[in-house]
Amino acid sequence: MSAREQAIGSWPQSRMRTAIETLKAGSSGSRVFTGSVVMLAGSVLVSLANFGYNIGVAHLLGPGDFSQAAAAVTLLMLASCINLAYQLVTAKLIAKTTIPGERASVYQYLMHRAWLVGFVLSAAIIGASRWIASYLRMPSPTLIVLLGLGMLFYIPLGVRRGGMQGTCQFLRLSLNLAAEAFVKLVVAMALVLGGAGVLGAVAAISISVFAAFLLPAGDAQLRLTPALYKPGSFLESIQAIIFFIGQVIINNVDILMVKHYFAPDAAGIYAAVALVGRLLYFATWSVTSAMFPISAGSAAESDSRRVLVVPLLFVAGLSTVFVIFLSSFPGLVIRTLFGSDFHRAGAGVEQLLAMNAVATGVYAICVVLITYEMSRRIANTGWLQLVVSLLIVLCVSVLHNSLMQVIVIQQVLRVLLLLAVAFPFFRRTPGLREEAL
Repeated sequence: MSAREQAIGSWPQSRMRTAIETLKAGSSGSRVFTGSVVMLAGSVLVSLANFGYNIGVAHLLGPGDFSQAAAAVTLLMLASCINLAYQLVTAKLIAKTTIPGERASVYQYLMHRAWLVGFVLSAAIIGASRWIASYLRMPSPTLIVLLGLGMLFYIPLGVRRGGMQGTCQFLRLSLNLAAEAFVKLVVAMALVLGGAGVLGAVAAISISVFAAFLLPAGDAQLRLTPALYKPGSFLESIQAIIFFIGQVIINNVDILMVKHYFAPDAAGIYAAVALVGRLLYFATWSVTSAMFPISAGSAAESDSRRVLVVPLLFVAGLSTVFVIFLSSFPGLVIRTLFGSDFHRAGAGVEQLLAMNAVATGVYAICVVLITYEMSRRIANTGWLQLVVSLLIVLCVSVLHNSLMQVIVIQQVLRVLLLLAVAFPFFRRTPGLREEAL
């Protein structure tokens, strides 16, 4: 027996258990940090490509036609709640098992279901294309038909990405997300410059989804002959759908309501401010994506709570730096990104930019806590988020005297959401108390 083995053998069992768990936590924490960095870098590329798409299409098409492309993107964002729900459920169920045959069963079962949902969604959008085009004041239902074709692959794409996320293939996942964004940018520029106009801009969205789906799916174990699979809890899917419905509303409803209640110039300024805030949210969401499968795969509650520390510190630190930067150079940010027309005297853009960044940072921390709870159990925090999103709609519909008031309402409700979802973490469970002793 070596000296190291003798030294380890002399430890009390309680200290031995604590040391092993500490080593495991350190390994998980390192995986979260590494995955967070990879996903964050990928998120930067995706954000740049998406931003380039919006700016490029806007400059080439002009305000009128750009509004048609923006409406198509909004419809895709609404459908993303289903895409992301499939991704989250797939990642969680795959992360919870280490047996290749069972992982393959989970993946192939959910992929089959996703194809059915994608087909139904695509058929529904194409079938209702005339009504949707009329409601959105589009010149032709062809735009909606093009988008509907992309929806056929958009839902199965969520399962593919969930497989990558659940097996912690964060680099492959980041490249897949970036590929979709860059294909959309390049194809849109080529088609619009070639004379396809807004049809080309919308067609590029569906082409990019198809291209991302064609990329390699990832881990070969997900394509093995599946073992007998008993479908997971229906509540797993419900909580994911509820979470992403709330997320879609919180992240998009304010822009739609401001467009309805305010003059076009004011709505344009608010949209620019909100778009800058979205950059912070998408960056922090990449960190949360890295945490989710590792937390779901941790057997011990104490181990997974240690995993939570890394993304919380990461998101809080990133949000703080973001808010300080925007508070220090608001005019420079707005003029550089959108031009001098968006930085008008008396519009209060500086205050709007800083306050919106704070509200986004608060919500980003909420999302970390909510997704952690979802990775461990069937949680009710997704319902809390949905309630808050509906309260935002109600409050803004009643109180909308200024753009700052709209942001303050969201800030107050998001702080209340943070307090609600953080409350369980202030309580120490008996198991953790005994372990500490």
